[in-house]
Amino acid sequence: MDKINYREDKIDTAEALQNTKLAELTDASKRLTDLEDEIANAEASVKKLKEKANAISQFEIPEIMKELNVAKLKLKDGYSIEVSNFYSASIVDQDAAFQWLRENGRGDVIKNDITVTFGRGEDNKAAQYAVLAKGQGYEPVQKVGVHPQTLKGVVRECDESGIELPDCFKTYVGNRTNIKKG
Repeated sequence: MDKINYREDKIDTAEALQNTKLAELTDASKRLTDLEDEIANAEASVKKLKEKANAISQFEIPEIMKELNVAKLKLKDGYSIEVSNFYSASIVDQDAAFQWLRENGRGDVIKNDITVTFGRGEDNKAAQYAVLAKGQGYEPVQKVGVHPQTLKGVVRECDESGIELPDCFKTYVGNRTNIKKG
């Protein structure tokens, strides 16, 4: 009968367990990288589909509707098709843009936020500052800007009124097709 050598048997068992766990780790890592690759491929596919849909929505259908001289169309199956404008805008030169907005009666869209930051345990100082503002020696951080949706609204108003915006704004006016089931 063979002698039992607990030390050698224990090492063999530990090695077998370690090899099994390493194999599991390798397998799980491979499955994860395969899934990440599959997700990346699916996202790329979705991106391409969105680009195709945008081309049809923004160019193809609006052009056909324009050729037909139709703004809105109701189909027999209950769907309605309508082409509307959409707007995109950003500010290229903030100083010039704000000056133009103020000079053209749209200065109220400019937000002027002042923020003061207090550290941990400075609740009393924050309350004092709210009452005394700069009198306590704190310097506020000032942020001046126009909310993106508000800016889009200004661009829409100007476009509909025939007002041309200066180069301090970057704007885009395009078409969008809306299809609704009736």
